[in-house]
Amino acid sequence: AGESQVDSEAAHTALVQLCQIYWPPLYAFVRSRGYTVHDAQDLTQSFFAHLIEHKLYARVDRQKGKFRSFLLASLKNLLADEHDRAQTLKRGGGQDFLPLNDVQAAAAESLFQTHHGDELSPDEDRYFERSWAETLVTGALARLAAEYGAEGKEKLFDQLKTFLTGGADRLPSYADLSSRLGTPASSLRSDVTRLRARYRVARRAEVRRTVERESQVDDELRELLRVLTSR
Repeated sequence: AGESQVDSEAAHTALVQLCQIYWPPLYAFVRSRGYTVHDAQDLTQSFFAHLIEHKLYARVDRQKGKFRSFLLASLKNLLADEHDRAQTLKRGGGQDFLPLNDVQAAAAESLFQTHHGDELSPDEDRYFERSWAETLVTGALARLAAEYGAEGKEKLFDQLKTFLTGGADRLPSYADLSSRLGTPASSLRSDVTRLRARYRVARRAEVRRTVERESQVDDELRELLRVLTSR
């Protein structure tokens, strides 16, 4: 999005995608600072308005760190200056570059509440990291759900996705799944193996959207796993 030789429409599309990916983690960070839901929404929207108006993304030095680290540092700077924050809110009032989607906003708040007050470190950056990781996971699952839906396998995906997401509940037995789906248990084992393989591909594709080069994907995937498994 920041490269001058890129077609303007392609740059616009890339920027919209990046804003959508990073809206939830930046919102979670603002909420962790004690702002109300509506104030956090306004500040997050206004931050992206500021980012776009001043084309801050074009100043990113890829040799000095990750794009998400640049965004978080920029947001911290904006929040630290009360005068700049007030001016940015005014500028963002008429900004429709990234319309606030009520469903996405509610999902971002739900994600914040999930980890607010749990065993996460009180370090505010952890809210950002955790939300970043789970936003990518959600995107990968949505991508996979769409693929299965296009193949007419929505029910299969709905029944098997628990093998990807885990959770507090025990995984269903293959015998139970066989009864629900009318499919032999041996076939379901193969289905789960394929689902996990396709999920790895989908997760990689989501991560690839956030980095400049393919060679950076593996490092980001390791970081993703670290964040998801750490407390």
